[in-house]
Amino acid sequence: MSTAALILAAGESKRFGAPKQLAVWQGRPLLEHVVERVRGWPQVQSVYVVLGSRAEQIMETVDLSQSTVVENLDWAEGVASSLRAGLDALIGDRTAERALIALGDQPLVPDGVIPRLLEAGRRCGRPVVIPRYRFVRGHPVLVDRSLWPRLIAGVAGDLGARNLFLAHPEWVEEVLVAETAPRDIDTQEDLDDLHG
Repeated sequence: MSTAALILAAGESKRFGAPKQLAVWQGRPLLEHVVERVRGWPQVQSVYVVLGSRAEQIMETVDLSQSTVVENLDWAEGVASSLRAGLDALIGDRTAERALIALGDQPLVPDGVIPRLLEAGRRCGRPVVIPRYRFVRGHPVLVDRSLWPRLIAGVAGDLGARNLFLAHPEWVEEVLVAETAPRDIDTQEDLDDLHG
């Protein structure tokens, strides 16, 4: 099955105090690390990056040359608007049969997670596969193309698809992961503490 990756990176970074997409980590912008890592995930044929706040500045600074950039003009609404914009762009990609939805501020998704999500997606027959890191659901989330229109129509606010998935447990297969969830970079302290 053809897999596209969708990186949500449109936020304003209020808590960070500056565009965290551009925050320098290990000599390069944080978002560039995320994009490079996602490109290396198994079976990912295409990478889409959703930008919003400071989109022009990010495009000028971050190497997105091997990605498709989707600009979310409604980014201030929250993560749901980025999910809608990204999935809408993916619907136009006739080759993509499923999407790995990742966050632009999580550069250290454990290596073994992606193959396990893809395998569960093949095996379970459900349209959504979510990793459960010990006791909490996290990202990336694998979503089958058949569900994209429903998500576009049904998500709102800053929780993305979380409430929709909770309301429809029959859609969801969980994959148990022994590691802790990948860290979100919300503050400069989070970035300073990041190891990888």
